[in-house]
Amino acid sequence: MSILGIIPARYASSRFPGKPLALIQGKSMLQRVYEQTVKAQLLQEVIIATDDERIAEHARLFGANVVITKAEHPSGTDRCFEAYQLHGKTFDYILNVQGDEPFLDPEQIDSLARGCDGEVEIATQMIKCSSHKVLFDTGEVKIVLNTKKEALYFSRNVIPHIKNKEEKDWHTCFDYYRHVGMYVYRADILEKITQLTPSSLEKAESLEQLRWLENGYKISCVETNFDSHCVDTPEDIDKVLRLMNIG
Repeated sequence: MSILGIIPARYASSRFPGKPLALIQGKSMLQRVYEQTVKAQLLQEVIIATDDERIAEHARLFGANVVITKAEHPSGTDRCFEAYQLHGKTFDYILNVQGDEPFLDPEQIDSLARGCDGEVEIATQMIKCSSHKVLFDTGEVKIVLNTKKEALYFSRNVIPHIKNKEEKDWHTCFDYYRHVGMYVYRADILEKITQLTPSSLEKAESLEQLRWLENGYKISCVETNFDSHCVDTPEDIDKVLRLMNIG
């Protein structure tokens, strides 16, 4: 299976404008993401998709292939599809790499890519919830699975409810998983899901993947041991460095 890696990189951000260009120990966040991504063994090619010429110029300086997309895309998924179209080459799958995880491990990409067998429509990653604090954090998206490890539902709430047990013990009574936000899409499915209108569940939870589930698409979930360390604000840079034992 041929797989194209795409790194969406927007300049505009309400909490951190110009985030892709933020320096982390002498290198931009975007360059760090790109350098980690190209180390993955199962991607045939990697491109950066941006709506901003400042980001594009910077990316070209460190040798990246860049595609300029429209600014008004509502999500990284939509930006990925336009970038794929503009790139002009055919691939079986498109893997959407998060542009705000500067210390992404290449094996995390490969572990998701290994499941691309031509049958899988969409795949993403998950990690076990190991504490009460994480389980009940509404900023962490939890996944309900079927027996094939396909997503039945994503929620910011805790599902299922454990009857007759104290909430502090729920994570010890059931294998809860939370979402690690990297996606790979079969090319034909990516085109289809970007044509869908926002759904009621998506609007309720503010999770675009619920639109896909509501419309009958299957999302395979691959367990990973690699946690995601996103940079959403300038303060997150120091936090990520500490988590990675670098700062």
